[in-house]
Amino acid sequence: MKPTFTFDESILNNDDKFSDKFFKRFKLRHAPEPIVLKDGIRKNYRFPTFYSDVTCAMAIFMCDYEKAKKIMPHPKVKPVKMTLGRSIVAFSCYEYKNVMGVPPYNEIAMTIPVMVDSQADIPVLPMVMSNLFKEFGYYVFSMPVTSYENQLRGNNIWGLPKVTQEIEIYEEDGDCVTIAKEESGKEYLRVRVPIEGNAEAFDVKSNLYTRLGDRFLQSETNFKATFRVNKNMGLLLKKGAEPDREYLWFGDSPSARILNELDIERQPFQLRFARGMNSCFDLPNTKYKSPIQF
Repeated sequence: MKPTFTFDESILNNDDKFSDKFFKRFKLRHAPEPIVLKDGIRKNYRFPTFYSDVTCAMAIFMCDYEKAKKIMPHPKVKPVKMTLGRSIVAFSCYEYKNVMGVPPYNEIAMTIPVMVDSQADIPVLPMVMSNLFKEFGYYVFSMPVTSYENQLRGNNIWGLPKVTQEIEIYEEDGDCVTIAKEESGKEYLRVRVPIEGNAEAFDVKSNLYTRLGDRFLQSETNFKATFRVNKNMGLLLKKGAEPDREYLWFGDSPSARILNELDIERQPFQLRFARGMNSCFDLPNTKYKSPIQF
């Protein structure tokens, strides 16, 4: 999808796209004030933002723990430890066909699972039993999108590191392929996720952590879908395994710099693909008492 840089003051009327039972769990509301985007454009969106009929491809890899730690926003935010001195980096690629009040767009969320100001330093377990750890969540370190409106929403409401770029998402040879490009048109990221795999139902609630100015924010995200999943659990006991084929490629351009710094292994730990996912993302939690001061 080519990037879109223009938008007006209107809010898309597409409520009919969100009739699934999933959305009945949430009470829509406006932010305390309309959101200021740019040049005097203000929009009175409703939250949480609803997404329906989403195509989602997730690719999860091991990376170097110490290098992941270096890109955290504060010393109290620490990557979840995995085995053999590693952490996890996840690429979540979204084709948002229906977004409440907003035209469709594509997005890639690059995240690292973290614990915030936690007294526990238990490896692996927070990944498989996250509901036991209230400090658990995901830190977003990069987030290209194809919509400038959504870049501004992400920057101004949550402090998300969104940038407007071209993102292609398509199916090829049994894979869902995602490609991100620099402004020049040069590819800097390619992710391939198999469309087929073992069916597994997901109904997930988790937190995203972001920094907006001098505030450290926690925001709730939810999604529900049946994914086709491929797992490589043997990687817990093996470091630097050679990939059986190419799942992840990134170049040496500015947008890929942070990826090159993480020493990401190329054999995926887990791959997930789903069509028809429903999800939502809320405003920052006003009841969250941040333990972090900037």
